Amino acid sequence: MIRPAPGLIRWLRRLAGLGGVGVLVWLGGLVWFAGTIPRDPPAADSAEAQRHTDAIVVLTGGSERLTVGLALLAAGRANKLFVSGVYHSVDVRALLRITPQKPAEAGCCIVLGYAADNTVGNAAETAAWMRAEHFTSLRLVTANYHLRRSLLEFRRALPEAEIIPYPVVPANVRVADWWRWRHTTGLIVTEYNKYLVALGRRLVLTVGASPESS
Repeated sequence: MIRPAPGLIRWLRRLAGLGGVGVLVWLGGLVWFAGTIPRDPPAADSAEAQRHTDAIVVLTGGSERLTVGLALLAAGRANKLFVSGVYHSVDVRALLRITPQKPAEAGCCIVLGYAADNTVGNAAETAAWMRAEHFTSLRLVTANYHLRRSLLEFRRALPEAEIIPYPVVPANVRVADWWRWRHTTGLIVTEYNKYLVALGRRLVLTVGASPESS
């Protein structure tokens, strides 16, 4: 019987130890990530909720987000509503059919963006529109579990703008005890991993853009 070399055994043990540390760090980050997901939207009477911005930006992914965006528009929180990531076959009237709001009440103030198919695209599409409109502030409306990654991408794409987060709390996402529900657990784990990828991409871009790397 051939025995592994002592050096190989030590290397494998170190590798296993590093892997174990990596798993613990990942798990700790997951618990932190889940624990910081907003449980509730901003209170209606809070200064943040009352603040006027140049635009309201809704990221597609559920009718609840659009309903919230329209309610904010109707309340006068901004003069324009930009919906990013809309399917090409959808127009304003078709989009408004899924909400209680009638097209005649809000159709004039809604702009649809068709170029984005992911969060990075949402940020790039919104940044181009904001700059074309000379807007400098926006209220970002998206699902609570998606908010942290969205803010990361939007702040990278629009560093000059003020971005006020507005989390939408989906009824089927049980954040309070997320580990008890398989759907919510899978959703949060997936979103956490995407957030880590976004962080890594931002780090690479930052290092690549630094003076020392040129």
